[in-house]
Amino acid sequence: MALKTLADAFHDELRDVLSAERQLLKALPKMMKKAHSAELKSAFEKHLAETEVQMERVEQAFEDTGKAAKAKKCEAMAGLIEEASSMMEEEADPEVMDAVLISCAQKVEHYEIATYGTLCTWAKLLGYANAKTLLGQNLDEEERTDKALTKLSTKINQSAGV
Repeated sequence: MALKTLADAFHDELRDVLSAERQLLKALPKMMKKAHSAELKSAFEKHLAETEVQMERVEQAFEDTGKAAKAKKCEAMAGLIEEASSMMEEEADPEVMDAVLISCAQKVEHYEIATYGTLCTWAKLLGYANAKTLLGQNLDEEERTDKALTKLSTKINQSAGV
């Protein structure tokens, strides 16, 4: 796909984030299973449910562009998930593994925050009002998830023996 206009770039990035959300839907249950803290498991479970809705919002945002919701493999998310998978294979004390899982999850959140922030800016510039609203909701949820993980990490990092 040639990126000749900002609308082309917006559509391409929407395809990318759709893939990212789909990949995350597959990865979160594995992270939930590996987590030891009940609070962390719960946070992952909550974000899994949010991710399902976020994916639907991205699909709805495509409607504003007049293009079909078709994903393009998000290499960044694939890399973040691969890193998390590798870390989950390490031998670690339960509390340390939970700290590592939070780190991996926050890397994902920061990527999503950057992506949704960009998409919201572009949607506004392009006049995609509905897409801007939908993607803004995703951005807000990603930011709340990141803050919740930061709060949780303070407790978990202490029990990991910082």
